[in-house]
Amino acid sequence: MVKDIRVVRYEPKYKPFWDKFIANSKNGTFLFFRDYMEYHSDRFVDYSLMFFENGSLIAVMPANVKGDTLFSHGGLTYGGVISDHRMKTPKMLKIFDLLKEFLRQQGISKLIYKAVPHIYHIHPAEEDLYAIFRHDAKLIRRDVSSTIFMDEKIPFSKGRKWGIKKSKRSGLEFRRSYDFKTFMNIVKYNLEEKYGVKPTHTAEEISLLANRFPEFIKLYAAYKGDNMVAGVIIYESKNVAHAQYISANKEGKELYALDFLIENLINVYLHKKYFDFGISTEKEGRHLNEGLITFKEEFGARAVVYDTYEMEV
Repeated sequence: MVKDIRVVRYEPKYKPFWDKFIANSKNGTFLFFRDYMEYHSDRFVDYSLMFFENGSLIAVMPANVKGDTLFSHGGLTYGGVISDHRMKTPKMLKIFDLLKEFLRQQGISKLIYKAVPHIYHIHPAEEDLYAIFRHDAKLIRRDVSSTIFMDEKIPFSKGRKWGIKKSKRSGLEFRRSYDFKTFMNIVKYNLEEKYGVKPTHTAEEISLLANRFPEFIKLYAAYKGDNMVAGVIIYESKNVAHAQYISANKEGKELYALDFLIENLINVYLHKKYFDFGISTEKEGRHLNEGLITFKEEFGARAVVYDTYEMEV
């Protein structure tokens, strides 16, 4: 039996309750802690929601508003309704009924909903996907990521094995680094040179976030002597080591430093359930960067989708 549930807009006074709920949720990651969400608060009007049942917090939804549209969340890779092990399907249906009613009252006519991919779920947590289907939401974007299932890894391709062997003869050193500025300069140069775009984060932003969340955000790098030639920024969650940025400079590419680095990282994260390389899609998921995804799949990674839905209110 579903009891009375009420919807409340997030306020700073709720921060301790919000963060504690995220820490104990079944599908939340550190991206939903308020200190992460609010690093770019100047770019987004926060409209996060909290759902209470008889005074007890049962779900939250990171969100921002722009015009008459609610996004969950425009500044995050994924979002959606975050819940704990008490959440069951009938209750989620009630939450979406109330959410729709609440948004109508607030003059919001559309919800853009980024579901949390299943690899981040500690327990099954797709009640929201059923509920949003019941409200006739349509899939408007599907990005494809590449993920290694660590318990039964697919062997590397011959080409990647060759690159690893070659890299090991180059005198490279693998280590954790705190030099985010140097690495983000490598990322920035490569993205601007190849695609004419800038990284999602500036060096200052990623340094700020890494200082706030040193247990979750880590930079691993390949060095040739004292010079960083390649790096990967890892976002850690309970089940997933997610590569937020992967990049090498000219020397690193010549030395196959990324092959060297990724093999080492996979060994570092053998205790995780998944190693996720991130998406290889562009133009709202309509274009697949085949060269990029081939590189990832040659390490034994296979497709996991990141879905976005649109629901009329």
